Amino acid sequence: MDRARGRRAELVTFHGLPDPGEHLACLVPPRDPDAPPLTPDLAPLGHPPDAPLVRLHSECLTGDVLGSTRCDCGPQLDEALCRIAEDGGAVLYLRQEGRGIGLYNKLDTYLLQNRHTDTFEANRLIGRGADERDYGVAAAMLRALDLNRIRLLTNNPEKVRQLRAHGIEVTATVATGLYLTDDNAGYLAAKAHTTGHTLAVGPLRVRA
Repeated sequence: MDRARGRRAELVTFHGLPDPGEHLACLVPPRDPDAPPLTPDLAPLGHPPDAPLVRLHSECLTGDVLGSTRCDCGPQLDEALCRIAEDGGAVLYLRQEGRGIGLYNKLDTYLLQNRHTDTFEANRLIGRGADERDYGVAAAMLRALDLNRIRLLTNNPEKVRQLRAHGIEVTATVATGLYLTDDNAGYLAAKAHTTGHTLAVGPLRVRA
């Protein structure tokens, strides 16, 4: 995989999950710990064999595929793939577009966000939940993969809470980078202020 620094990856599909989404796991085995880094600007994390690195990544067509700068999803996916290329682990690609409201609804909320409504309130204004994602499906995928004890690559405390509630042992969290642009400053501020995302930056200003 080019986005995983040329590492070979195994793509795993699932049957019998709690919801009908076509969720996918991308697995990369650990490298030799003495091998030179593939991505020198990423600090090495090491790869404890009993707690592999895992990223839960919710599908974002606009960010992951089209490179939208109004979110940080594409850069976070690239970082996750680079991380597991270095250290081994898994990216679970969850079909939860728009924090669970779907692509068309998400595009509708963009019109509201263009009028300076934050991303969570925009969801509510179209009659949907601020964040409808249920990570029980991710826990089921991890159990199927026999990954019951993990380190989680995330800034989102809700992912940690839900995985633990579903019986997955999260031994540590690894923060993702901050991918701040002029277009996504308000979006990142809303994530920090509304849902407690741990973002390694000073106060962000929501667009007035």
